[in-house]
Amino acid sequence: PIPAATAGASGPSAGPVVVTDGQGRTVSLATPARRVVALAPHATELVFAAGGGPQLVGAVRYSDWPAAARLVPQVGDAWHLNAETLVGLRPDLVVAWLPGPVQPLQTALDAASVRVFYTAPTRLADIADDVERLGTLLGTTRQASAKATSLRVRLRGLEQTYADRTPVRVFIHAGSAPLYTLSDNHIVGDALRVCGGVNVFGRAGPAAPQVEMEALIAANPQVILTTDEQGGRDPVGFWRSTAPHLPAVRLARVIAVPADALYRPGPRLFDATAQLCEALEAIRMSRR
Repeated sequence: PIPAATAGASGPSAGPVVVTDGQGRTVSLATPARRVVALAPHATELVFAAGGGPQLVGAVRYSDWPAAARLVPQVGDAWHLNAETLVGLRPDLVVAWLPGPVQPLQTALDAASVRVFYTAPTRLADIADDVERLGTLLGTTRQASAKATSLRVRLRGLEQTYADRTPVRVFIHAGSAPLYTLSDNHIVGDALRVCGGVNVFGRAGPAAPQVEMEALIAANPQVILTTDEQGGRDPVGFWRSTAPHLPAVRLARVIAVPADALYRPGPRLFDATAQLCEALEAIRMSRR
């Protein structure tokens, strides 16, 4: 259940609404939000998923999904925002993330009586919770609740399907030169868990730690999880030129998932998780 003092708003004319955001802060509005600005691409996707597309008056660069998001006026990018432009849109709600650039703008937002909802999913289940919370703030609870329920059903189905599968040790490739990975403190680590994968650097601490090639060789992952963004090269080719001696590379056990779907903690991450689970299952079958 979502912590909320009022969770039954049915439209923009409804009364006060209150929720607890991803940072544990209370966010309250006298009436559901009519004008919303989203300050991260995944925040834009969450607002649309919650049924708030018509109320979205501002977004940031790369907010390109769904297609209607491309028509929303931009207020900068996820790291550089213009306070004057943002306040000039007269939002009554800003959907932001941490670490993001909204905190330096907090004084201007407070002066304009703009409320901020922080979305910070670290588990797949958090995405469904954020959709439901935003539905309360937007007065779109019916659509948001339906979407949140469908996401939870899908997550439960994936967990049940892959719960007893043979564990597969995976290296998550998150960046090159230097080499970066993701720990289990990142939401992609949770996606890997759902699929029965074991993150070889899951206990690294920071969400996105830097690793040395020597450490990767010592970890000897059975699979490399990467994305489709490797400087124009195909992911397998990238790894063949980078670490051809790794068994996972020699055996072509490199899984590539679309970057936006994998790294944005929004509803599309469920699609990326399903793709990851299927790819790991195919590798299990090939090993047999």
